[in-house]
Amino acid sequence: MRENLPEISEDITIKKSTCRNCHGGCGVLLHIENEKIIKIEGDPEHPMNKGALCPMGASALEQIYNPKRLKYPMRRVGERGEGKWERITWDEAYDEIVAKIKETQAEYGDESIWVGTGTGRHHFAYVSRFANAIGTPNWCEPGTAQCFRPRVHGSVLTMGQLPVCVYTNEEMPELILFWGHNPLYSSPDGEMGFGVKEALARKPKTIVVDPRETMLARKADIWLQLRPGTDDALALAMLNVIIEEDLYDHDFVKEWTHGFDALAERVKKYTPEWAAPITWCKADQIRQAARLYATVKPSMLEWGCAIEHTPACFQTVRALLCLPSITGNIDHPGSWAFGMTPIPPFPQLFDKMPKEQQKKRLGYENFKVLSGELAQLPSAHIPTLFEAIRSGKPYPVRAGLIFGNNALSTYGEVELVYETLKSLDYLMVAELYMTPTAELADLILPVSTWAEVDAVVATPFYAQNVIAVQQKAIQYGECIQDEVIMTEICRRLGVEHCTEDPEQVYDYLLGDQLGMNFRELKEKGWVQPEFKYHKYKEKGFKTPTGKIELYSTLLEGEGIDPLPYFEEPPESPYSTPELAKEYPFILITGARIPMFFQSEFRQMPTLRKGRPEPECELHPDTAEALGVKAGEWVSIETERGRCRQKVKVFKGIDPNVVHAQHGWWFPEEDSPDHGNWRSNANTLTSMQPPYCSAMGTYQLRALLCKVIPLAESEEPWRPDLPERFESNVSDIQEWNC
Repeated sequence: MRENLPEISEDITIKKSTCRNCHGGCGVLLHIENEKIIKIEGDPEHPMNKGALCPMGASALEQIYNPKRLKYPMRRVGERGEGKWERITWDEAYDEIVAKIKETQAEYGDESIWVGTGTGRHHFAYVSRFANAIGTPNWCEPGTAQCFRPRVHGSVLTMGQLPVCVYTNEEMPELILFWGHNPLYSSPDGEMGFGVKEALARKPKTIVVDPRETMLARKADIWLQLRPGTDDALALAMLNVIIEEDLYDHDFVKEWTHGFDALAERVKKYTPEWAAPITWCKADQIRQAARLYATVKPSMLEWGCAIEHTPACFQTVRALLCLPSITGNIDHPGSWAFGMTPIPPFPQLFDKMPKEQQKKRLGYENFKVLSGELAQLPSAHIPTLFEAIRSGKPYPVRAGLIFGNNALSTYGEVELVYETLKSLDYLMVAELYMTPTAELADLILPVSTWAEVDAVVATPFYAQNVIAVQQKAIQYGECIQDEVIMTEICRRLGVEHCTEDPEQVYDYLLGDQLGMNFRELKEKGWVQPEFKYHKYKEKGFKTPTGKIELYSTLLEGEGIDPLPYFEEPPESPYSTPELAKEYPFILITGARIPMFFQSEFRQMPTLRKGRPEPECELHPDTAEALGVKAGEWVSIETERGRCRQKVKVFKGIDPNVVHAQHGWWFPEEDSPDHGNWRSNANTLTSMQPPYCSAMGTYQLRALLCKVIPLAESEEPWRPDLPERFESNVSDIQEWNC
């Protein structure tokens, strides 16, 4: 409650809202005076964060009132990428966008428009709705094949729904298996680590699978320091031990799983002795971990997006889903459970697009789980889409509409991304800041932050299962909410759908099941439906067999292997030994840090003080062999490119592995590329085949690289952090998760 909070001045109003600086949904209280937000604090009553804020949320005023924010629409007047712009009105901007869409679709077809977005925010679901409304099947965002969505798609096909970790006082887990996930430090899935922290206080057994010695790994009962990219091999070997040693839950397997005998036969060959040289983990250690996991109950599996960055991601997800399934750690207190969905699915209008048009989705035929018949959220395959933009094959894609995505920093193989964006006839970008991607646009639209929008935040993917509100607290410049922009474009195009006010859509979502409309949700701030366990006992699992499909009937029907299997990374010391001679280290990227989300927030001084420059981790033996010391600059190179980062000497990483930070660019630099090429780890990554056969995932980690020390004269020049970025946050709450 709020008894201990200081008194509020009569001139200050407080609005309940939801922070979306990640795709979680922490409750906040916005203190507003004279139409300006003067303070942001965590809502102590909100179940997602219980009053705490992470660094990104605590410093959000620096985002909202940042001098680098875009304030009005701008049209390019120089060459693309030259950085010359003129201010225009919103009417002029809308007229231009509508004319370009009509012109492009008239000449090349409805599918010639690409609609793109980035990681999940308030507008995420609206983007696919907008694309379907204007007739193009080609919308995408990188996470659909690379981050979070592989876990969603794999879970839906296996269990009918994504499982979540639910920590309650009713019963905590006796064991937690952390797999490529470090939630006490930073969560890629946008959920703070309160539950984990409370569970660990009860001292459960812990197993950590991670190539880096995290804080969790140091304190774990077992730490499996696997070779990057071999998660599938390790999971299959653990399944082998559990089945061969008869440690599985016979009753649950018999009544609630499909295909156990086929899985048992499949994993016979995946012994710990087979896995040991592949994973770099000792066979006895693998066996010990499998036995511990299978015999200590109830248990949780905390998994992160580290498993989703190679072509083997879907097989890894499927294998990991089998672990709690055969041990019976499903939908009861202290184990994996299924979030409640008290509101209907967002009306994304996929059903309004003719089937023949859907089949034109780039990737439809080749990647059934991402783009085709099995897709839970059908989207275009990015490499196939970008090839169509550059080559016109299988058909031309000539205009791009991007809502909140810095593709030039966050997509793999940025040189290819640059060529792709430059080859478009027209590019519109709706953004908060002038990013390297926005610099390549023909038209830029200024959009609202989460504190300036009205929206509904539903979190069925998270344990707390909250339905919350975002409330518009202020108006900044001429910025407009993304959903409103998309709606206005549809109205001016004269299309049939996506023309109602967003509030009408929110009223539909809240509807009969919650018994309220959007205005009533604004008054409440959030609601939390009652959570129930053992839901499968009432209606079974949401799969064709009504059971957990260890052997997937849906995958079988589409000609995809219905059982998990091992795939060696396409670029590794074993699959490409000749390449490894020139590039002897294994590169990992993408580990989350609390200050940034992907390429976001490098404009914010409080956060940049915590991470002013990009760092790469080298083992002490590796640093010594290379002749470099902590704080010195090195060039990390693959056969695709290079980037420069500062050395951090870290004994918790294998001497054969290099860890580089991702998402780096320098918004304080005035050049149009904002230093995007200098330290961006995606100059090193690949967008080339082979791809995941189900999802089209390409390789972002477990790549081969070399490290070259830089002479002082070669070290990248970068200006000091601008003093004009004075902090607007006077009291940053300690991030205690």
